[in-house]
Amino acid sequence: MIRSRAWLAVPTKPGTAGHLFLFGWSLALVLLAPTPRIWLAALLAVLAAACFYPGAILRAFRPRWLLLMGLMALPSLFLPGPAVLNLGTLGSVSAIGLQSALRTMLRALVILIAVDGFTASVDVGQIAGLFERAGLQGLGFAVGVALNLLPILRDTTVVTWQSLRMRGGLRRQPLRGLRYYFVTVTGSALRRAGDIALAAEARAYSPDNSRSIPLDSTLLDRPLVVTATILLLALLLVP
Repeated sequence: MIRSRAWLAVPTKPGTAGHLFLFGWSLALVLLAPTPRIWLAALLAVLAAACFYPGAILRAFRPRWLLLMGLMALPSLFLPGPAVLNLGTLGSVSAIGLQSALRTMLRALVILIAVDGFTASVDVGQIAGLFERAGLQGLGFAVGVALNLLPILRDTTVVTWQSLRMRGGLRRQPLRGLRYYFVTVTGSALRRAGDIALAAEARAYSPDNSRSIPLDSTLLDRPLVVTATILLLALLLVP
């Protein structure tokens, strides 16, 4: 007789509670870490993401996201200080500004990876349950739908952009092509949200009748919380 060894199975992914903690932990690392340790904090967050949702790291390094992070960090380049690069009429880039811009891009990268990994790993029902457990009836469903739409919206923007470029919509009339692009992406997102709302209505969903549901958890959640908490406290408190 072969005995079942299912109890020996070790989960490789955290549950909803673990993903929620990992999301908050990643944000706390890059937002609360002292400036000299921001690089170490970002490294810890990226290593954690590589363990549990590596796809989010690959998506964050796509050219459009790098361009967005660069635009966010651009104003920091022109902070006052000793100039290291002269851009002519645009001004000069200081060493302080360059360091500040790099830190801004690093924080934006970690936040993007954390949001992408969390929304791709947690079910919309579990996200809604977080708010229902806090007593915010109805808001959990709305936020859950919004977060669940992020991966769909990301894929829609890529497919629409590639289709528009392959058909030459950006060569002759670029402004008109961009207008069609934004209308298509917005219409697709609204249509998807409408389908979810109709599906919820068909199942007789009502904010007044909503109830909190227990969060999924695995055996990996507790060791993950303990280890991550120790690392965060060591980064913040150890001189």
